[in-house]
Amino acid sequence: MVDGNGRPLVALLGPGQAGDAPMFPHLMRHLRVARAGRGRCRTRPDRVRGDKAYSSMAIRRHLRARGITAVIPEPADQIGHRKRRGSRGGRPPAFDAADYRGRNVVERRFNLLKQRRGLATRYDKLAIVYRSAVVLHAVITWTKALSDTPFRSDVPTDRL
Repeated sequence: MVDGNGRPLVALLGPGQAGDAPMFPHLMRHLRVARAGRGRCRTRPDRVRGDKAYSSMAIRRHLRARGITAVIPEPADQIGHRKRRGSRGGRPPAFDAADYRGRNVVERRFNLLKQRRGLATRYDKLAIVYRSAVVLHAVITWTKALSDTPFRSDVPTDRL
């Protein structure tokens, strides 16, 4: 899970065969964003952008219960099922196409993460070693973002 600028917020490791959607409640449970001033960490984002894999009723219900705006497109099969049911199918979920364009930030972060050969090929046998590489990448990303000195572009980042 990343913020609007592509900086990692939560990194969880799940079974390789499982989909992304079953991990969503666990990601939301671990989300903590520190406030600028005093006070408890925020655990509720303003909105969640996701792809069609996150369009399940359970995820939408979870977000609605917490007052979080879901910017998730509806897959074609769900549209067909809803239309087939007629008036009993309910309303289509709200979708803001202009806001959805910001989801590319997540994809770009994953692409940067996959630039690291060890993560892309998944050579690590132990999950803790793989997760530590993901966390190290997150630390480097946040260090660059919070640094007050310009980052040297002549040093390869895969060697840091």
